[in-house]
Amino acid sequence: MTASERDKMAAGEWYSCLVDELEAMRMTARIAVHQHNTMPPAERGNVASALRALFGAVADNVFIEAPFHCSYGINIHLGARVYLNAGCTILDSGRVTIGAGAMLGPNVQIYCAEHHRDAVLRGQGLEVAKPVTIGADVWIGGGAILLGGVTIGEGAIVGAGSVVTKDVAAGAVVAGNPARPLRRRTT
Repeated sequence: MTASERDKMAAGEWYSCLVDELEAMRMTARIAVHQHNTMPPAERGNVASALRALFGAVADNVFIEAPFHCSYGINIHLGARVYLNAGCTILDSGRVTIGAGAMLGPNVQIYCAEHHRDAVLRGQGLEVAKPVTIGADVWIGGGAILLGGVTIGEGAIVGAGSVVTKDVAAGAVVAGNPARPLRRRTT
């Protein structure tokens, strides 16, 4: 039996993102995102109901500022007290896990998809999904970009505007493009 493109995406294999099933899933996410981004804050609450229902998991006291964007939503798992500031974008073709107490500044971007390097295959929509894991009590500064396949260890800090291409150790402070360690946190 041949695996579907959705199954290949979930397995971290090369898949085509240009199939009807995945487009339908992205449309469902767009509708939920639109609801979240356009509802009056008093009606929306911390997370609009359609967005909360779309996510893989949402713990208590999560707060997502508007605007927010995600590509599928189903691959996003948020721990308790996670805060996503305005303008966060999570392109979640792969699993994105954000640990309890993590805070993402404005315009943080998480990209799980890696497009094929061959132009012809890239034009056919071939990509591979890589997970992103953010540990508990992590702080990601505004405008930072996290590429697929990275893990940010517990208590780490990523400086504003950084591009994270490699794993960040627990308690580390990194900044720059690409992000590099600045110092180890002592407390």
